[in-house]
Amino acid sequence: MTHTDDRRFPPALAAALAAPFDFDDGEGIDFEPFPTFLSAEDTTDWFRAWTGNTELNGDDFRVFGQDGTGGYAAFWLIRPDRPLPDQPVVFLGSEGETGVLARDLGDFLWLLAGGFGPCEAATSYEPDRTPRPDPELTAVAERFAPDRRQPPTAVVEQATLEFPDFEDTIMDLCR
Repeated sequence: MTHTDDRRFPPALAAALAAPFDFDDGEGIDFEPFPTFLSAEDTTDWFRAWTGNTELNGDDFRVFGQDGTGGYAAFWLIRPDRPLPDQPVVFLGSEGETGVLARDLGDFLWLLAGGFGPCEAATSYEPDRTPRPDPELTAVAERFAPDRRQPPTAVVEQATLEFPDFEDTIMDLCR
């Protein structure tokens, strides 16, 4: 699959990542956005290290942030001939966690607005966690994706249904 190597944030992502993310001793969102997408070289280095497969490159990912342990949030460029905002958002954790978080950028904005970061959405096995919706991120989602409002659990569920083989696809690349 070929993609242009445009490393500029779409305006909606830039607006969301400009909001502060408060970890709040584990009660908030564990997310550290990057000021720009990782370079192609850094993305390839990361993906090779993550998979243990030196034959791969990172061309199918645009990494834009991480959690406190170093797990990465990225667009997964799986939809040929579709612009970046139409690509799913995924998480590849530092301990091997994987997950499709949102079907596209619009859904991802509502995930953030609902109080879930990439790590929280990918590790939803923490039943005692109570997400706290964020007014600033809600304003961003309302501005850029007003017709997409839904709770974070629905965002993740829809993404998982659309891309049920994401984890297997990634694990098949590992050595």
